[in-house]
Amino acid sequence: METGVIIVGAGPVGLMLAGELHLAGVNVTVFDKLPAPSGESRALGFNRRAAESFDQRGLLPRLGTFRWGPMGHFGGVRFDLGMLEEDHSGVLGLSQARTEDMLGGWLADLGVPVRCGYEVTGLSERPDGVDITFEGPEGPGRDSARYVVGCDGPHSTIRTAAGIPARRWEASRGMYTAEITGITLRPRPIGERLPGGHMVVCTPLGEGRYRIVVHDRTLTPHQDPDTLTFPQIADAWQRLTGESVHQARAHWMWSCNNAALLAQDYRRGRILLAGDAAHAIPPLAAWGLSAGLQDAANLGWKLAAVLAGRAPEALLDTYHAERHPVGEHLIRNAQAASLLYLGDADIDPLRGVLGELMTHKDAAGQLAGIVSGLGITYDMGPGEHPLLGRRMPLDRELLRADGTRIRIAELLHTAHGVLIDTGGAGGAGKAAHLAEDWAERIDLVTGSWPQGPDPALEAVLIRPDGYVAWTSPGSDSDLRDVLDHWFGTPRTPRPTGARG
Repeated sequence: METGVIIVGAGPVGLMLAGELHLAGVNVTVFDKLPAPSGESRALGFNRRAAESFDQRGLLPRLGTFRWGPMGHFGGVRFDLGMLEEDHSGVLGLSQARTEDMLGGWLADLGVPVRCGYEVTGLSERPDGVDITFEGPEGPGRDSARYVVGCDGPHSTIRTAAGIPARRWEASRGMYTAEITGITLRPRPIGERLPGGHMVVCTPLGEGRYRIVVHDRTLTPHQDPDTLTFPQIADAWQRLTGESVHQARAHWMWSCNNAALLAQDYRRGRILLAGDAAHAIPPLAAWGLSAGLQDAANLGWKLAAVLAGRAPEALLDTYHAERHPVGEHLIRNAQAASLLYLGDADIDPLRGVLGELMTHKDAAGQLAGIVSGLGITYDMGPGEHPLLGRRMPLDRELLRADGTRIRIAELLHTAHGVLIDTGGAGGAGKAAHLAEDWAERIDLVTGSWPQGPDPALEAVLIRPDGYVAWTSPGSDSDLRDVLDHWFGTPRTPRPTGARG
């Protein structure tokens, strides 16, 4: 079978994208230069919207036990998530290694090959595909696919080989991170600010393990991570806190900085970028990982539809159109949060003003939407319904004709689009009838809302990534036009004058 997509990079973003593509019937292979997963956990958890992406594929139970964060903060300025009508809490303290293990197990169950120890060294695009070169355990080799997606980090080989330029923000400060055992430390989970613009973070990970981070303004922003030693980290920690951690055992160490980049294009022909290859930010509350998982959710179903011939190639342009602005905002928001988080006492008046604003529900909701990812809105055409262009809340339930209830998240497990029609006698209304020509591409579901969650929401079209593309009432677009746009022209000729 012809390989539809080669994904370069077996981090969470690449693995998630591979699963999305496989669910949509694409033959996909993942390449990664490491011989085995590193076990490193640069991110600890992910935001609410990333958790929902896992939930709408039935993956959350695979993670086992984890905890949600009841409090939110933006750059260290706290706000109470409990004042908001929707739950914006994210997953806290969950190591990236566990997330990768979960996704790797999912792909193994699906039968998706992950070729560890294969470093992609170059590529060339053809009119009908892409050829890659690689170095593997048996030496150099070549492979090909119809599309290649680079999920290979901020120093992306794929982005460079494709000639895609990136805007860069140079590093101005460095930081150290280590995971240690053999010592007991006072938790500082969102950081302890110290005079002079320094900060230390200590996050308990359970079983006597801690994640410590040192933000020391005297550190070089350009230290080679391979030269970092634990005594350097321990010395910096003691210099700032007066506490010695020299006797601890370091299981993992990392030096990084506050550089950022944004690819000019997320797609160039048959080559696409996702995750840190497209947008890289300083480590900050797993924002980068969460955004990358959303890239995967946005791209997977679109790329699969084009490969299957169900949609025109122009559908792929909507990936850049929707996600590139999110990347721009991600970098802006991360830089703003970092200034608040790491700024010295001169920033205290701003922190005070922002803290007062955060006691107001609307202001807290705006920042909570940024941090959680729930505030993202895509352009779905004219309309006034508050759900249009936003993600469909997954805990909402639909009452089926047999009296049972089903969560929206469960309806999305197949990675199909879903049209829910609650209008007309017995729950079978006009929208479901108009969408019958797309029945092989979307799931048509009828029922009723148990408590009427929205005023007169008779029908709603949900894309495979969970975003609402059309509502009735509330959308000014013709349903069949919307279905054409997102799911391709149906084989059955369109009836003259039919409108949604």
